[in-house]
Amino acid sequence: MKKISFLVLTAALVIGLTGCGAKDSGAGGTKVKFATDAAYAPMEYMDKDKMTGFDVDFLAEVMKEAGLSYELTNTGWDTMLTSVKQGKEYQGGISSVSITDERKQSYDYSIPYFESTNMILVKEGSPIKSATDLKDKKVAVQISTTADTLMSKIMGDKNPSLKRLDNNTLALMELESNGVDAVVADIAIVREYVKNNPNKKLVAIPDPKNFESEYYGILLPKGSELKAKLDPAIKKVIENGAYAKVYKKWFGQEPDTKKLLEQK
Repeated sequence: MKKISFLVLTAALVIGLTGCGAKDSGAGGTKVKFATDAAYAPMEYMDKDKMTGFDVDFLAEVMKEAGLSYELTNTGWDTMLTSVKQGKEYQGGISSVSITDERKQSYDYSIPYFESTNMILVKEGSPIKSATDLKDKKVAVQISTTADTLMSKIMGDKNPSLKRLDNNTLALMELESNGVDAVVADIAIVREYVKNNPNKKLVAIPDPKNFESEYYGILLPKGSELKAKLDPAIKKVIENGAYAKVYKKWFGQEPDTKKLLEQK
């Protein structure tokens, strides 16, 4: 997506980005290491050999504000979750990670920095109009995401028609090849895919009744001291206009920062 084919798999590619001009991290001069899953355009994705996206630009602003040097590595989703939980190789993760009560049992989070919701993607002519229409259909989701959780409740956790795949790229490939009737994923991913693939005749369906708003946070190990440094930096970036500039770059509109700052 964005000037590259969303369907190009980059699972084997691991790229590091280092914050430029940042000050000492306050941890013996070492860089703060963040993991991500760069297969989530327009939030984080690979443009040839370069990692880019909203989260990438947002993190750069936060770390500059916090005065911390850092490194961002494309590890993949499952590796990110596991390694951040352990807190050894990576001290944080940023990859459109929704804040949920279940995840809070295993992780800490920064304050929220992005409002999102899930959305349904189908082909033109599909009878599907809402999440409840998916009960008897074949649906693809990315495993261990909120889309997975939502559809497990609607379709049943053991339903063989619910295909849990390693990433949204594979989910979208399933829809293209008629392996599933629909994909459920974050609104930014669905809208970006529709925008960049006008000839594929796809329809994005919002369902606020069944898919409530959710908020992304930077994922941290339990008891992380980094939270005390990131939270005020995130708040400042949202308040000083830097956040709005990054948001408008990637989504073409102004964010509702008032609503975002009301979240805890």
